[in-house]
Amino acid sequence: MNLRVLLATTLVAASFQFGFSQVSTPGNLIGQDNAITTAVPFLAITPDARHAGLGDAGVATSPDANAAYWNAGKLAFIDKKYGGTLSYTPWLGKIVNDMWVGYLSGFYKINREQAVAASLKYFDLGSITFNTGPDPSQIIGEFNPREYAADITYSRLLSENFSIGGTIRYIHSNLTGAFTQTDAKAASGAAVDLGVYYTKPLQGTRNSTLSIGANISNIGTKISYTDAQNKDFIPTNLRLGTAYTTELDPFNKITFMVDFNKLLVPTPDPNNPGASRSKSILSGMFGSFSDAPGGFSEEIKEIMTSVGAEYWYNNLFAARLGYFNEAKTKGNRKYMTIGLGFRKDRFGFDVAYLVPTNKREHPLAETIRFTLLFHIAETQQEKDESVTD
Repeated sequence: MNLRVLLATTLVAASFQFGFSQVSTPGNLIGQDNAITTAVPFLAITPDARHAGLGDAGVATSPDANAAYWNAGKLAFIDKKYGGTLSYTPWLGKIVNDMWVGYLSGFYKINREQAVAASLKYFDLGSITFNTGPDPSQIIGEFNPREYAADITYSRLLSENFSIGGTIRYIHSNLTGAFTQTDAKAASGAAVDLGVYYTKPLQGTRNSTLSIGANISNIGTKISYTDAQNKDFIPTNLRLGTAYTTELDPFNKITFMVDFNKLLVPTPDPNNPGASRSKSILSGMFGSFSDAPGGFSEEIKEIMTSVGAEYWYNNLFAARLGYFNEAKTKGNRKYMTIGLGFRKDRFGFDVAYLVPTNKREHPLAETIRFTLLFHIAETQQEKDESVTD
């Protein structure tokens, strides 16, 4: 890759540098010793405001129109006939005004046991000027880098309490355009997600539910911006978590949740930087549990933790609080999140706000993220027909 392309892609990567280190473009970043790096890190950005307000926890939360992103398995438990959401997230809003992440999703409940969904995640990185030198006459053009991922999801109940699901995904990333003076190109690839979900009411004095979820996302091809000899892993991720919901009274309920995440991507070896990139997809995934140069203690540091609490009043108003923690040597992301939600009849909205807690900048700090949603419930006739089927 020549110098001008490297500079352009470095500017793009800089949008992830502060607070997104463990899934950023390669390079030593401030506050990390041996962080894992991948291509297309936008895949790991939380798309919706509800879960953004919960510290990015969501693998075992109650299903909604964004369920496919968090755990394809839980979509089958959704209690609506069909619906959708539109989410908007400003990126680096304190610095620029033309970078943002959009997420459009929709689902359809085929019958009591099956559901499908489709979604599109779009990342607009603003405008970059390409040039061969400092003079205005040396400008060769401008380009707007863009990335997107298109998904299709299927989810099915296997029992009254257990479900599975899967997602297929197409990924496209164009960071430099089609300038003839460069040797870079757009990258594309494919991936799948696999998820399971278990939920069961608990016996007790109050109506309570315990849910457990597991999801492996972005199991897919490596991608390259230059040639077949230079390919990078995408952010394959294992997410495990649980959620406990209890009704305080007929009008008030609260849910507590926790998620654990680990990238199933090789840890860079400081003594042999190219070794990790040369591994196969499966070798990288399975080897990611034992390849940290620092041994078990470093492997534990690669686990990211999200905790959250969600309060609902009469299924109309929601208040959310969350916290995300990442080891200092693996990216050092530490932040608190807050959020609010509202539901009325077929419509609703969510908002979220992020506050770094370690005096380190974050691309989402001091910005408001929001999600608009709608859903249509099943009619009594449809419910009766579903039970009969």
